[in-house]
Amino acid sequence: MKKIRIGITGGAGYTGGELIRILFYHPNTELVFVQSKSHAGQFLSDVHQDLAGETDFRFSENISGDIDILFLCVGHGEARKFLMENQVNPEIRIIDLSQDFRLESHNRLTHSGKPFVYGLPEQNRNEIKSAHNIANPGCFATAIELGLLPLAQRGWLSEVYCTGITGSTGAGQGLNSTSHFSWRANNIQAYKTLTHQHLKYQ
Repeated sequence: MKKIRIGITGGAGYTGGELIRILFYHPNTELVFVQSKSHAGQFLSDVHQDLAGETDFRFSENISGDIDILFLCVGHGEARKFLMENQVNPEIRIIDLSQDFRLESHNRLTHSGKPFVYGLPEQNRNEIKSAHNIANPGCFATAIELGLLPLAQRGWLSEVYCTGITGSTGAGQGLNSTSHFSWRANNIQAYKTLTHQHLKYQ
C-alpha cells in the first residue's frame, strides 16, 4: 500500500505534538515536513521532548507541495489566514484542527473551491470519507454532541444547557496567572465567560 504523504503546519504546539506522535507510528503515513516559523531548523525533540531518541526530524520554515494531506495545527484565526496567504496545491486535502472552519458560517472561505466538512465521524462518517477538506470539531463540542445527538435525532430536545469541566489541556502553551497547577488544582472557575472565541461565530 502506498503511504499517505503528510505535512503539518504549526507543529510546535500541543495539537501538533500529539499529531506528530500519531503519524510517526502509523503504518500507512509518511511525515514529509513539520513547519514552524518560530522553531525552524530545530529538532522536533527540542520542543516535543518525548520524541528524544525517536527521530532526527527537524522543523522546516516552509511548506512543500509534495504531499497528499496538510494538517493545519495553527491557532484559532490563523488557519484561515494561512490559506489566504499561501498557495496550496488544490489537489492537497486539508484537515484543520483549529476553529476556523467548524461552523457553517465559516465556509465563506474554501480550499480549492470545496467546503469544509464537519469532522465528527459519528454524524458525518460518509461525508468525511469523500471530503476534500475537513474541519475537526473541538473537544467540548465533541463531548456534548456525542451525548446530545441521539436525542436530537429523535426530536427529544428543546432548550439545552450544558456544563463542561476540563483540566489544563485546553489552555495551550501560553502561561498566565490562572493556568498554573497551584490555581487549577481542586478549583473550578468559569472560562472566558461571554468572551470565548467561538461566540462571535454563532
